[in-house]
Amino acid sequence: MDLIQLGAQLLSEKLGLQVDSNTVSSALTSLLGDGQGNVDLAGLASKMASSGQLGTIVSSWLGDGANSPISADSILSLLGEGNVSQFASQVGTDAGSAATGLADVLPQIMDEASSGGSLLESVGGLGGLMGAASSFLKS
Repeated sequence: MDLIQLGAQLLSEKLGLQVDSNTVSSALTSLLGDGQGNVDLAGLASKMASSGQLGTIVSSWLGDGANSPISADSILSLLGEGNVSQFASQVGTDAGSAATGLADVLPQIMDEASSGGSLLESVGGLGGLMGAASSFLKS
């Protein structure tokens, strides 16, 4: 199962969505995508790393230990309230419920994506991730 299908299944279960999994997958791809139909988890990880406290959270998701939680408010800030609202309308729920569901599911998606190190390697390892964060913070 690919990551988007996994995320769609988890979100559907978490939120009790009444839409088909392809609709949820498409909405999730749009929300987490790079605008070209690809999911950009590495970009999302870099953005989180540059956001202070979210850097610690994303590091836990990419590492081998337990995943630190993220709040629904942080999800809204990270992904944009308008984007989360659009996602929510596509899957038939409200933005608050969508943000809560995403807060539960996104760590699992990122953790699965980093299993074996592929996502972490794509951002230059943990040092590269933190280096990106520090360069954003110095700007």
